[in-house]
Amino acid sequence: MRADARRNHARLVAEARAAFAAHGTDASLEDIARRAGVGIGTLYRHFPTREALLGAVFQDALAALLHHSAELAGALDPCAALVNWLRTLIAHAGEYRGLSIALMSVTHDGTSALAECSEPLRAAGEPLLARARETGAVRADVSIGDLMKLTNAIALAAERSPEDPELADRLLDLTVRGLRA
Repeated sequence: MRADARRNHARLVAEARAAFAAHGTDASLEDIARRAGVGIGTLYRHFPTREALLGAVFQDALAALLHHSAELAGALDPCAALVNWLRTLIAHAGEYRGLSIALMSVTHDGTSALAECSEPLRAAGEPLLARARETGAVRADVSIGDLMKLTNAIALAAERSPEDPELADRLLDLTVRGLRA
């Protein structure tokens, strides 16, 4: 990528991050391009779809989530480590209005650019879940795919109920009770 293209790319990602935080993941792409000082065509050359732009915005968060799962991998209490990681996923999905719905759609569309974020998260969560299963703390029939869907559903429910800031924690607690062997 040429230097000017790299600068455009970086500005687009920075403006998208700010716009998604302020207005949700359905923020105007035209406004993002304008604030980055480029035309909408330049935005689409770098990011052919909204999901591609979302994927670029969330790469930093993805790295942090993957690092967090690696830190938890050796925890003394595997079930607590799994719950900690799920809580972190819910908090991440709740940072941007509309992200949980976008992440939920990845389960039906493996070609989505957001799948590039989802698949590494699944791979990072699988060892945490496996350890919790091995200790007998979590039922054997619980899958990482189901847990990812549940975390996104909890984040969506919390997003839709801003008057209840404790909802996500209550729903995760209910989920964890259902996971126990």
